[in-house]
Amino acid sequence: MATAYGPYGPGSEPRRGLVPPVLRAPFEARVWREFLYLMISLPMALLTFTYAVVMLSLGAGLLITFLGVPVLGAALAGCRGIGVVERARARALLGLEVAEPEPVRTSGGKRGPVSWVGALLKSGTSWRHALYALLHLPWAIFGFTVAIVFACYGWGFATYPLWRWVFPTYLGRPGIELFEDGSRGRHFYLDTPFEVTAACVLGVLVLLATPWVMRALTTVDRLLVIGLLGPSRLATRVWELESDRGTVVDTAAADLRRIERDLHDGAQARLVALAMDLGLAKEKLDEDPQTAARMVDEAHGEIKLALQELRDLARGIHPAILTDRGLGPALSALAARCTVPVTVTTDLPQRPAPAIEGIAYFTVSELLQNISKHSAARTADVDVWRADGRVMLRVGDDGRGGANASAGGSGLAGLAERIEAVDGVLIVHSPPGGPTSVTVELPWR
Repeated sequence: MATAYGPYGPGSEPRRGLVPPVLRAPFEARVWREFLYLMISLPMALLTFTYAVVMLSLGAGLLITFLGVPVLGAALAGCRGIGVVERARARALLGLEVAEPEPVRTSGGKRGPVSWVGALLKSGTSWRHALYALLHLPWAIFGFTVAIVFACYGWGFATYPLWRWVFPTYLGRPGIELFEDGSRGRHFYLDTPFEVTAACVLGVLVLLATPWVMRALTTVDRLLVIGLLGPSRLATRVWELESDRGTVVDTAAADLRRIERDLHDGAQARLVALAMDLGLAKEKLDEDPQTAARMVDEAHGEIKLALQELRDLARGIHPAILTDRGLGPALSALAARCTVPVTVTTDLPQRPAPAIEGIAYFTVSELLQNISKHSAARTADVDVWRADGRVMLRVGDDGRGGANASAGGSGLAGLAERIEAVDGVLIVHSPPGGPTSVTVELPWR
């Protein structure tokens, strides 16, 4: 993992600049990158607009022949290629990360140019790329014009006292000519000290406003790129569901492996040893009744331990109290087994879906285990309530804090993935020194 440090070394705080941010803004790299983006947008938009209009018009005109469909397919394919370039340009100059849109998928898994062209024509993503190529030109003209006017007038007037000498030296004029009164033969120049100072002040004001103008202009570009060149909401949702399905499958497989391991290493091994002890006791029953009785008594104790392990394992799969009595009593029973005193408050007018109850129960179970093992807390509390059709959980403690759900491989990170798989949210607030508060939001159904 790479860690970025400030200019003053690890752990040091950067000094506050002596120049206010509003005065530094015109000189920041972000403003110049946005300005460069707007400058490049015009020639790019001219090329893409020309390509889209020519190819789409040619394809539409040739639809009366067999050539129209492949030409339209080539036009849409080219527009998708333009989208790749535009996303890369936005990423490099605007810092805008836009996911790749869904690829062209032929129906039924068919292959061949005919199927591919048909998929292109049916793809809404391809037509959105073509729409971008058509709509970007008018906005690029406007953005280019406004950006160049603000930049030129701002820097030109702000530095006017430094280059005004060019006019009398090389042009035979005292300064910039504002306008000319042809009827009277009068000319108005910016040449007096007051006029030069006023022009300089105006240029500085325009220059200070330029970063905000650049940001406003590029915000529209960002919206165009995200809305027309990125994945659609449906495709994004499908991707999220596929990712959630993978998480659920991985979680189920991990739980199955855990159950198999617990059975193999715990109850199964104990039952195998119990069978061997009972076999030995049976052999000694006639020869040494006292030893056989002692071995049977030991086997009885082993049976009790095996039954307890099986009960614990069954409780880990799905506790009976959760099915019979609901989330409130199940959490109270869970809190009673915690090594830290836990206060449970439940306010649910009715029971949520059984699957949500199970997720809520095991979420609280894992959070309480973390409190017992890592927090060094004296007390903890669990609150459960319903709000706007959602199940809300809050588990807090007065321990040492420092919990981090974003750390890869941590228990909280895995728990967050499981919760996100059902459209839930996990929020951790755990500053160093505590206290820690973990809030979980789950759907009601």
